[in-house]
Amino acid sequence: MAADMDMVNLLVIAGATLAIPILAFVALFIFWPSALIKIYYWYWRRTLGLKVRYADCGGYRFCYSYRAKPGYRPSILMLHGFSTHKDTWLTVVKYLPKHLHILCVDMPGHEGTTRTHSEDYSIQGQVKRIHQFVKAIRLNRKPFHLIGTSMGGNVAGVYAANYPSEISSITLICPTGIRYPCQTKFDSHLQDLEHSHYTMSLPLIPSTPEEMEDMLRLCSHVRFKIPQQILQGLVDVRLPHNDFYQEVFMEILGENSRYALQEQLHLITAPLQVIWGKQDQVVDVSGAVVVAEALPGCRVDVLEGCGHSVVMERPRRTAKLIMEFIISLAAKWENELNEKGNIEDLSDCTKYLLNSSLSGPVFELGVAVYRWRMETGAIG
Repeated sequence: MAADMDMVNLLVIAGATLAIPILAFVALFIFWPSALIKIYYWYWRRTLGLKVRYADCGGYRFCYSYRAKPGYRPSILMLHGFSTHKDTWLTVVKYLPKHLHILCVDMPGHEGTTRTHSEDYSIQGQVKRIHQFVKAIRLNRKPFHLIGTSMGGNVAGVYAANYPSEISSITLICPTGIRYPCQTKFDSHLQDLEHSHYTMSLPLIPSTPEEMEDMLRLCSHVRFKIPQQILQGLVDVRLPHNDFYQEVFMEILGENSRYALQEQLHLITAPLQVIWGKQDQVVDVSGAVVVAEALPGCRVDVLEGCGHSVVMERPRRTAKLIMEFIISLAAKWENELNEKGNIEDLSDCTKYLLNSSLSGPVFELGVAVYRWRMETGAIG
């Protein structure tokens, strides 16, 4: 009898132990979906090995996440788009090699990064702030690979144009800042918005679950089934920041920012990759042609069945394309070294690279290739 009672007690304790987290999850889902979303991002960062840190620069604070330490391959800095945050990149980071040094920073005023004044939210203002961040964490000790999506793509392109010696290569994903030959559904929204003198609501700044759903349909070609409670949670997370998003939107739509990328494309010297969703309804895929015509040597990858939210819709494919691009650059230098043939030490490698037609920021990559070959026994 006593043994039976012990078994009953054990089952009750086990049941209670299982019930508590389940009830907690249900309560969060129903009553505090925004808290559930924050926990989700925290858990995912932890699972992927990303750590959150802050960089202080004379009273201005950047929030960023990172994984691994700098190595022979270039570090990767990722810039998110309008009204999102560093965790936007989690879906892509999942498919990138764990040994790569990766940094995802909250853009000026977004999430954990200091919110100041409107000048910081123009494209040039954001470029200056990101450069401040890069210097603060000493990321520019050697050239790094820069990735930006949407607004972040605009910033990344202008950054590469302004600070060419710091960039080994660059990936732009559906970047804004271009005069697109073809119009999109979002362009029609913008025209209506301008005619109303900006009194209409912005499609990219939702304030209800229904508007959130509309925004997701606009940004994504893939149709995700999202429960109403999660939609409400997404709105709850964004709602306190909507005035700020409005301010940022007006800045990047301004005269000095709207076509900033296209106006500075000719100044980009680093190897460039463009990734675009063919069904993008926010910024038309014809922008890829504009970039390719301005920089004939760039690589263009157009993704079928994909909209503006490339990192959410095609994260595995995006990660694969980025790594293919970075590795192809290293392979190019290795071929150069193979053709040279008689490079016997690092000083010979350095002299050769400095005299080569591709010397500049990619020089560091060439030295890294040489060191890698030494380590693996390909030389010596």
